[in-house]
Amino acid sequence: MGLAMAHQLLRPGHTLVCISRHASTELAQAASQAGATLQQWQQDLSQGEQAAHRLREWLAAQGPAAFASATLINNAGVIPRIAPLSASDPPDLANALRVGLEAPMLLTAAFLGATEGWAMPRKVLNISSGLGRRAMASQAAYCAAKAGMDHFTRCVALDEALKPHGARVCSLAPGVIDTDMQLQLRGTDPAAFPDAPNFAHLKTGGQLTSPADAATRVLAWLERADFGTHPVADVRDT
Repeated sequence: MGLAMAHQLLRPGHTLVCISRHASTELAQAASQAGATLQQWQQDLSQGEQAAHRLREWLAAQGPAAFASATLINNAGVIPRIAPLSASDPPDLANALRVGLEAPMLLTAAFLGATEGWAMPRKVLNISSGLGRRAMASQAAYCAAKAGMDHFTRCVALDEALKPHGARVCSLAPGVIDTDMQLQLRGTDPAAFPDAPNFAHLKTGGQLTSPADAATRVLAWLERADFGTHPVADVRDT
């Protein structure tokens, strides 16, 4: 969905900075055709401090006169090997928490700190999950990362509400999307993951949203006049 959002944000006058492990030639070509400015930073978000430092420096170099508004979207997340916590590997757990929780916190801190004095509209959109709000067996790390994302967003919303030009923030669940993550979940042995059949039924029942459609819904939420009124939300909310 991150790539789909990036494609939809490639509009004339937009400056888009994408952070991912690999650059996309297709995205670069689309940016050129759309007349958008694109930078692709190749960075593993398990090293979130490096990404946050680079973002803070880049924003400071741009300055407030460069843009009419500024938005940070935190979308990255990984599912470690699907297993009960007692059977999980420490490096796998650490990586999931670094990518899914630590990196978004560090990037949000860098973004808000670097743009503190900018009077323009600023937003932070954290892509959460229903699993941050509902416990699931063999998903402790992913559920914990998304629950942590929800709660740190609530805290940041309180921080920003005290400032004269505070940012609006939201941790948004995008619904169930037909991604590789869903393939991983429904393909796991039910003995290790009791909910595997439920995820399989989502696919066979046609209940999964395409990444492009999910991106459209998420970006529409970002543009809502009431964005940030509820710091934790779901695209299926009315």
